[in-house]
Amino acid sequence: MTEKYHSTDPMSDVISDDYRILQIISRFGIKLGFGDQTVEATCRNAGVDVSTFLTVVNYVKDAAHARISEMAEQVDVPALIAYLKNSHSYFVDFRLPGIRRKLLEAIDLSSGNRLAMLILRFYDEYAQEVERHMTFENNHVHPYVETLLQGNLPQESFRSIEEQYDEQHASIEKSLSELKSIIVKYYPSDNNASLMGEVLMDIFMTDEDLHSHCHMEDTLFAECIRRLEHEVRLKGGQPIPDSCEEKGEASNNALSEREKEIIVQVVKGLSNKEIAEALFISVNTVMTHRRNISRKLQIRSAAGLTIYAIVNGLVNLDEVQL
Repeated sequence: MTEKYHSTDPMSDVISDDYRILQIISRFGIKLGFGDQTVEATCRNAGVDVSTFLTVVNYVKDAAHARISEMAEQVDVPALIAYLKNSHSYFVDFRLPGIRRKLLEAIDLSSGNRLAMLILRFYDEYAQEVERHMTFENNHVHPYVETLLQGNLPQESFRSIEEQYDEQHASIEKSLSELKSIIVKYYPSDNNASLMGEVLMDIFMTDEDLHSHCHMEDTLFAECIRRLEHEVRLKGGQPIPDSCEEKGEASNNALSEREKEIIVQVVKGLSNKEIAEALFISVNTVMTHRRNISRKLQIRSAAGLTIYAIVNGLVNLDEVQL
């Protein structure tokens, strides 16, 4: 197991050991220029809870071996929420727009370059998906926790919103993996190959950063929420839900042959009515298949389905409707 960082470590040594800590200190509102100060002194001077800071950096350093239950005990929840909100601002306002600017420089959007147009459209839809999810967290999950911190129990339980929370994280990560795949496998080498390489590096690093962020929310933050909810229920004499209750069994997520046919027709630009006529089925059946496809793949946009279809060999690029 990776050795943990401690409050007595010089902050500069911590950063030198793992460059990712630079992102963390920024999201905690800690500025550079702390000289030889220790982690504890740096956090104290910046008004940051040192225990929460160390919990986050140790989680990012070695999430695979993180002892979530123990870590949750060390977290000041308001400090963690502030960190997560700042992370959202970083992704939505800085990181994703920055990648888009580089992407515009790297790809050839001249007339007829269908793949370049598809990549840009898919990226824009992906960025919108990330923003929608983070807005959902800011507007629903964080206020839910703040209500618990005030000693009040919201009408709905965290379990009731957790499934949506998890699905959105899975969809975000899947979409970015598809974008990486389509560029690596299919984008032709040209004069901007070096710049496209830089874009890909940014995308890979963002993928790693977002994965760590989402995983922290799914594990450490979720555990903090469950503990808070449990404490508020106990104080209020409310019944405690069975923690061992399992979510419904995962349904079979393999696509049927008919669903693959539907995807191909969507990629070709056909409407639901046209798909129904082409496959000799009803419009309602088409809509049912499309809902099942969205549920199984966690892909809801036409651009996302197009990327999926190309990567998985369901269509050729010249069949794509832009």
